[in-house]
Amino acid sequence: MTDYSQMELRRSAQEQPEPREQEIELGTLWNGVRRRLPIILLATGAVGAGVYALSRGQPDVFEATASLVTTGNSSNPGGIRDSVVTAAPLPAGALQEALNGPVVLGRIIAGLRSTERIPQGLRIALAEDLQRELQLREVSTLQLQNQLDFNGNGIYSVTARAGSPAAAKFLADLSAQALLDWDRGRALSGIQRAERSLIAQLAEVERQLSQGNQSDLERQTLISSRASLQRALAQAGIQAEGATGSLELVSPAVEPLERVAPKPTRNAILAGLLTLLLGTGLAALRTVTDRTARSEDDLLSFGLPTLGSVPKLRRRDVVFSGIVRAARQAGLYEALGFLRVNLLTRLGTPMGQRIMISSTAPGEGKSSLTATLADTLANSGLRVLIIDADMRRGTQQDVWDKYESSHKWLQLSGEGGARTLQDALLAPENVQVIEAEPGVHVLPAGPGLQDSMGLLNRAPLNEILTSWSRSYDLVLIDSPPMLALADGLILGRYVDQVLVVVEEGKTSLNAVKQTLRRARNANVPVLGFILNKVSASSQEAQGYGYGYSYAPRKREA
Repeated sequence: MTDYSQMELRRSAQEQPEPREQEIELGTLWNGVRRRLPIILLATGAVGAGVYALSRGQPDVFEATASLVTTGNSSNPGGIRDSVVTAAPLPAGALQEALNGPVVLGRIIAGLRSTERIPQGLRIALAEDLQRELQLREVSTLQLQNQLDFNGNGIYSVTARAGSPAAAKFLADLSAQALLDWDRGRALSGIQRAERSLIAQLAEVERQLSQGNQSDLERQTLISSRASLQRALAQAGIQAEGATGSLELVSPAVEPLERVAPKPTRNAILAGLLTLLLGTGLAALRTVTDRTARSEDDLLSFGLPTLGSVPKLRRRDVVFSGIVRAARQAGLYEALGFLRVNLLTRLGTPMGQRIMISSTAPGEGKSSLTATLADTLANSGLRVLIIDADMRRGTQQDVWDKYESSHKWLQLSGEGGARTLQDALLAPENVQVIEAEPGVHVLPAGPGLQDSMGLLNRAPLNEILTSWSRSYDLVLIDSPPMLALADGLILGRYVDQVLVVVEEGKTSLNAVKQTLRRARNANVPVLGFILNKVSASSQEAQGYGYGYSYAPRKREA
């Protein structure tokens, strides 16, 4: 019964992580956006300011609107009555085409060029703009909107844009009048055709009468026809005076009080909001697609603990003080203290245990971390030996030279002998090390060596490391990156534990996976990870930033 209950508990525990994974994903997403928030806000401000300045530099634009009414259901479209001739109703889109066409727009352009009501520079510019829009068949200075019912009855609104209120009003009224004239011209065209026909018929009757060879009856008939044609022609002239279109002016334009463009404040706000949304979206997308180690949670899936998260140092502090002194600042000192406690807890009683510190690729800070960890262990009373096993790019001596320019050499084994790992592997019985500080001794790697792997394969590493470890509590081996060289895999078989340094935001999770696979295939014991160069925002998000604020209290005088 107890075994069954334990099985049920394990099963339920396996079913629970899903909500937590979602919570971690949301937290990761927010952290990714927050890390990039200063850049997003800076871009938002820059874009908003740029759009504001650009809008302020644009000329003012004013709009004025004149309204026309149309009656589509004419009772006698195009017909000639006794006193009034009315144009046929306008089909859909006809008025817009007329406004964009050369007849109406040409009349508007001519009216602009001839008027004295608008300053010369402005009217010339407006006329040139309209002429260019006519040629391109894209009229934007004048806009026509309609509100019509199913029968074609409704309102047409002609909106004109210009650089001054008076120019906008004049252009709107001029455009409305041009449309009215064009519409009335449709009615006049029928009467004019009738007049031309009547005149032609009357001329023919006059020609026949002038010949004089008709009979009395024929002559009387021609005279009667001439009289009828003259009456019809007179009637056509009367109808021409009363001809009307299907459009009527409802409301002339009024000078606008405020400009419609530019609106720099509105444009800047909209551009800023768009930039903010776009930047936030890109930051979220970048975070989702980012497959680098950003926090300890990202490393949980590998089944190994993260022994510590070490903050990133300011380059200025490292340059002026050196990595060891810079690491003694409050925040990094406390982070290294947690790393030391976690490491010693898992190691138990050290007494000569060999710890290899490696990484996936160069530049992740393993050498600096090895030095600062040794300094922290020595401050707790342990004797530490650092072996710089990166014989291609050894940096431990440079790190400690920045801490102390002159060093004392001590005997590691025998008398005199080798002062670099390259020479020490050939003659391990006589080796000297640098006393970097009390409790910390360093065996430098030596000059760059191409065939470092061959040297490691030929040396009896187990015997050598066992002999050198007897006088120390811990031996820290700074090895080359395990994905760059095979040296770390060779050394890893002769150490007690391996720590893999992972740089926040740079080391890819795939690289960590490959490193662990190679270590497992080579029987290299990996104890866990150290998350290095953690940014200040990540420290705050994950709760690691208290070391700076929890400083010792100063005594009052």
